This record gives sequence, structure tokens and C-alpha cells, in this order.
Amino acid sequence: MEVADLLCSRTGAEKARFTSSGSLATMYAVLLARAFTGRELVMKVGGGWHGAQPWGLVGVEFHEKVPRDARGRRAEEPAFRQPESLGLPSSVSGQVVVTRFNDPGMLAEQMRRHGKHVACFIVEPFLGSAGSIPATREFLTAARELTRSHGAVLIFDEVISGFRFCAGSLSRLLGVQPDLATFAKVMGGGMPVAAVAGRADIMRLAGRGGGVKFSGGTYCCHPSSLLASKTMMGWLAEHEAEVYPRINALGGQARRAVEEALASEGIPARCTGDGNEAVPGCSMGSVNFPYDPATPCTTPEQVKNPAVCDVELADVVLQLALLLEDVHVMHGLGAVSFAHTSEDIARLAEAVRRAARRIRPFLEC
Repeated sequence: MEVADLLCSRTGAEKARFTSSGSLATMYAVLLARAFTGRELVMKVGGGWHGAQPWGLVGVEFHEKVPRDARGRRAEEPAFRQPESLGLPSSVSGQVVVTRFNDPGMLAEQMRRHGKHVACFIVEPFLGSAGSIPATREFLTAARELTRSHGAVLIFDEVISGFRFCAGSLSRLLGVQPDLATFAKVMGGGMPVAAVAGRADIMRLAGRGGGVKFSGGTYCCHPSSLLASKTMMGWLAEHEAEVYPRINALGGQARRAVEEALASEGIPARCTGDGNEAVPGCSMGSVNFPYDPATPCTTPEQVKNPAVCDVELADVVLQLALLLEDVHVMHGLGAVSFAHTSEDIARLAEAVRRAARRIRPFLEC
């Protein structure tokens, strides 16, 4: 109860319920939305990752071999439609509608075509594995208006962004309140805890008597995890003014240091993760290797498209080369924490230089 009260007070939610992983949280959020609306379709953005659950395993990886133009700019439909895993029911792919991130016009068109059947639109306010790209306020405001007018549930997947940009939800900074939101990762301080939080009338469907089987899980609501969550969220709320400016500044230093280190060895790269008009700073980042230096790397259709960016170099080769330098990264960079220092960023830069020297001879073959 103490953790639920703290989570709701920091996110604007009315009720919260706990589970043990982000994948389960997004699955339960979709189940709640489908039960609440009596509809089947789930809308998401191409490239968005919502965990290893059925509706999350559609529209994640780029599947179109040849993009419409050399920079991966707009096509009529996103190239993220196939299921991402064997073993899924054949009906799942037909239950997912994929739209384009930060494209209010396409979202409006998809809602016009499918809205009366859409149970929910689930979206990350800050794309994680699809390129460390923040949503625009315009896009999320449109999502709020369109879901409301079509009777669909708006779900923000804040498994990554929750408590990463402020001591609460990123939606708080954006000024857009979803109907449901999912949280994990930072809120648990490294322990297995996750949550679905949102409107009371939807959350009443969870658990005993509500109809949605929101229960089970070996470590669900484990006392150690909840103690860690209470400690972590409480500490971040108390030290919010100190923590977030510092880690955002370190994130900016890390992105620039990685770009400069790769450039010094003759490998041009572009780090994503910088903020926008709604997100003032960011402690995360991804490394991209566009073939055309003019490519802005602002959409999943660009950063996930192997015809536009060298995806293998960013997600596999650079990561393995940095492991040989005793540095572990995700998507070429990852996230900095309050424990990191400027000295750590300098060490990262030197490790990237050494990794680039390993890599470059093979790029020239």
C-alpha cells in the first residue's frame, strides 16, 4: 500500500497493481484495456518494444528490405508488421495495428480506419530499443485526443522512462495523462518489481471479482522488491533536484564523447537521445551508423532500417568490441546513473577509441 500510494502520487494515477516484470505489466495493461472496451485491436508504433508478450511481439523489427527512399523517410505503411517470434497464435498479428512514431497525421488516419475496433494505443513516451527517441508533445497530445474521441484506452509504456527523467512519470513533464501506464526498471532499484497504474474505473477490473486475471507470478509483490521500490522511489523524490540535472548532463557528455571517439578513428556516428521541446535532457542514448551522414536518425524507420543505418555494427559489433575493453553497453551506449562520474565518461571514450581501432580494418574490407 505504501508503494502504491507513492507511485500514484508521483504519476497522477488513481490505482496501482504490481507484478514482477515490464513484459507482464504491459500484457496486463492490454488485457485491462481489451476487457474495459470490449474490443480486440491493439495499436502500437513500429519499432516500439513492449516486452515478450503476445501483442508486444508484433511490429518490433524492420522487415522491409528496400526503403522508399535512401534516408528511410515516410512510406505509406510502416515496415514493422510481422510477428517477431515463432509459436505465437496466428490471430495475434491481425489484432495489432502498427502506426508511425511522432506522426500525428498517420495516427489520425489509422484511428479513422480502425478506431471503433481499437481497445488501446500503447506507446513509449521515450523509445528505448528503437533508437532512444523522445516523443513530441504534439504526437502524444494527438494520441490523447484521438483515443478519447474513439473510446480507446491510452497506455504509456514507462518501463524505461518512468523515474528516468524525473521522480515520477515522463507524462508529468509532457503534460499528457494516459489512462494506464506501466512501470518497472528504475522504480525497483534493480529488484524484480513492475506496476500497472491508472484510472480507477479501469483498474477495478484487475484481480478477484474484476474479471481480468491479474494475479500470480512467483515473485509478484515480493516484500524485498517492494521495500527496494519504496526506498528507491522515495530517495529519488527527495533528491529530485539534485539527481536529474546531473545524470542528464552526464548523458549529454557520454553521447558527445562516443561520437567524437568514433570520429577520431574515422568512423562517423550519430548518437540519439537528446531531448526536445518537452524533454529538457536525457541520461540515455543509442549509437547509430547512418550510411549517409545527412540522415537525421529521428525515427525507427531510419535507425532500425539496415538499408539506412548499419544496425549490426551498432547492436552487435560495437557491443562485443567494447566488452573486450571491459565496458558493457546496450545499443552502443545505454544509460548513465547517479553513480557515474565524468571520469567514467572519459574511460568510456577511450574504450570506444580502442574498440573502433579493432573494428575499422574490417569496415574497410
